[in-house]
Amino acid sequence: MSSSSSSSQPKTLRIGIIGYGPFAQFLAKTMMKQGHFIRVTSRSDYSELCANLGILFFRDMGAFLESDNEVIMISTSILSLSRVVESIPFNRLKRPTLFVDVLSVKEHPKDVLLRIMPEECDLLCTHPMFGPESGKDGWADLTFMYDMVRIRDQSLCYSFLHIFSSEGCKMLEMTCEEHDRLAAQSQFLTHTIGRILSEMEVEPTPIDTKGFQKLVQVKESSVKDSFDLFSGLFIHNRFARQQMKNLEVALEKTKEKLQERLKELQDPIISKF
Repeated sequence: MSSSSSSSQPKTLRIGIIGYGPFAQFLAKTMMKQGHFIRVTSRSDYSELCANLGILFFRDMGAFLESDNEVIMISTSILSLSRVVESIPFNRLKRPTLFVDVLSVKEHPKDVLLRIMPEECDLLCTHPMFGPESGKDGWADLTFMYDMVRIRDQSLCYSFLHIFSSEGCKMLEMTCEEHDRLAAQSQFLTHTIGRILSEMEVEPTPIDTKGFQKLVQVKESSVKDSFDLFSGLFIHNRFARQQMKNLEVALEKTKEKLQERLKELQDPIISKF
């Protein structure tokens, strides 16, 4: 965050959330702890859960938009984002609003929101690089990536970012394109290896090395997330497809090297030495 924006005094926010699955619930818990007011709309009925937490739940998207949110955070699945955004009756917004997405890919929501939402609305694309498991003991030193795609109300944007910086997150500003390029090399590749190990039905053994234990952890962590998330990381991150090709090429090269070594050792002339 720039020094000019960080000098502003953060304020209590009225935050509307579209999509209230486990990740949004996880983020909202800390937002409420900080004193922000939360309103929710979601395809699933979370009215009872929200009532128990003191959160307003709206079944009707139009009524949700008319509830005068300063910030609207979009926390849908990657695959449903376009459908959800296209269904939003933006004409019922009460004010120019800061839209924030928290999806695990960044170019896709940026493109969709810039194309569909009103020009007078600001857009902040973010990716909290943690979740309910890794962030269960607090957010200190966990990475929060953000791209201020279209920001005119600097004070409002800073107040939202302060939710994360005040919890000790490592605030990392980068473009959506750079995020997706790096995420394909790290997040998508990790999920892919985990899914492959799951297909192989890899399980702990009595003679596990530390390295193998880490592989089992990667598998178990990956399959905790839905296949929709994994496929979304592949379909809507253009860099992921190249990473998949790189993985296939690397596997073939490794197999070729092993087969060459096997052939050498089976050669009766070489095996004499």
